Amino acid sequence: MPKPFASSADLEQKEQTLEVLADGVYALTAEGDPNVGAIEGEDFLVCFEALATPAAARDWLAVLREHTDKPIRFLVLSHYHAVRVLGASAFGDVTIIAHDRTRSLIRERGLQDWESEYGRMPRLFKEPEGIPGLTWPTLTFSDTLTIALGGDRGDLDLAYCGRGHTEGDIVAWLPKQHVLFAGDLVETQAALYTGDAFHRDWATGTLDHVDSFGARTLVGGRGAVAHGREAVRAAIAQTRDFLDVMITEVTRVKDRGGSLKDAFAAVHAVLAPDYGGWPIFEHCLPFDVSRLWDELAGIERPRIWTAERDREVWAQLQD
Repeated sequence: MPKPFASSADLEQKEQTLEVLADGVYALTAEGDPNVGAIEGEDFLVCFEALATPAAARDWLAVLREHTDKPIRFLVLSHYHAVRVLGASAFGDVTIIAHDRTRSLIRERGLQDWESEYGRMPRLFKEPEGIPGLTWPTLTFSDTLTIALGGDRGDLDLAYCGRGHTEGDIVAWLPKQHVLFAGDLVETQAALYTGDAFHRDWATGTLDHVDSFGARTLVGGRGAVAHGREAVRAAIAQTRDFLDVMITEVTRVKDRGGSLKDAFAAVHAVLAPDYGGWPIFEHCLPFDVSRLWDELAGIERPRIWTAERDREVWAQLQD
């Protein structure tokens, strides 16, 4: 029997957990579904990530409103993927912040990514008819951007750490509270999606930059919150290991003249014992290996994923 396409058969709702990480710092996790967060300023809120639809975002905001009624002033998007951004209209008339390259990626491939991700992960798209269109940032930056939170709350520093999960990932760092929202640059016991990645940059300088913040609490893109410096380092290390194994195995297959399917089988065999039980492992791996194969062949920028290409790669590698 062929495996169901991507996460199309994953129809079970996940249990959401809200954690208060510090005074006015919130994270909502959901058993491997995309994580979101919020940070209180003195008289406003900054929200991190928007989820896949306005309806899904409204559910998250209803949970948040049990803790604070401050108005939302900023919505920070870690990168361009549809499941992170298409719920933005639920946040109202706010400043939407992203990296310069994220704006460019939305222009270049946002529509195709929307169609692709809806096909791969339909359960995340609650009431998809409510999506008004692509989400466009209203404020972008190239290196760092600081939001003063006011009072004694300190600052929220947004930073570009280098190419990784996409060309335009950013993180949100609270130096006073030692909390880092890492987006999909780090996963905590959830598989990596690398279909739009720059594997070698990510596994080296980009993760080094993420580690350099010295976070004591880390909210990854998926999975549980990492509490304590040891757990944060472990999350970064397992993210790096996933990437290193992929790079090693795909390089080995290419060097001996093997095929893309050979590379997929080799990576799956090595990663599955440690990571195979993690959320979206089987979903991600065909797209991951396909992108890395291209990268090692000299295709610098990821090819655009379309719904048709998704199915072709899946049929070639996972069926």
